[in-house]
Amino acid sequence: MLSMEILLVEDNPSDLELAQRALREHNLGASVRVARDGEEALDFIFGQEQFAGKRELPRVILLDLKLPLVDGIEVLRQVRANPRTRYVPVVALTASNQARDVTECYALGVNSYITKPVDFDRFREAMRTIGEYWLLLNRSPAAAI
Repeated sequence: MLSMEILLVEDNPSDLELAQRALREHNLGASVRVARDGEEALDFIFGQEQFAGKRELPRVILLDLKLPLVDGIEVLRQVRANPRTRYVPVVALTASNQARDVTECYALGVNSYITKPVDFDRFREAMRTIGEYWLLLNRSPAAAI
């Protein structure tokens, strides 16, 4: 079975590379799985198609909102609608700072909403903080089940 701590859902190659590099720099990148669009994320989370049989859930999902095929809002909606995945922490990590996106994500049960910093050093620090909090400090109901 695949060991995974973070599911990073990101379609922008530059942001993906920065996030992975920042997580590795802080020894938090060993168990990162990447999905490059919303459909791939859902397939992985729910064990469909090429991921069949790999049913371990991530400890946290870092979710971009503006994704091809299936957007991040719909991924969040499906994750929260499923009894098996509803307690998996989801952090919206997105370039969008639109109030309606923030409001909709919280209405759907996102655990945190973070606008991606454009400065590399600030982005790297944000990834360190996210990783440390969600992997080392936070105790979610899913971990207790």
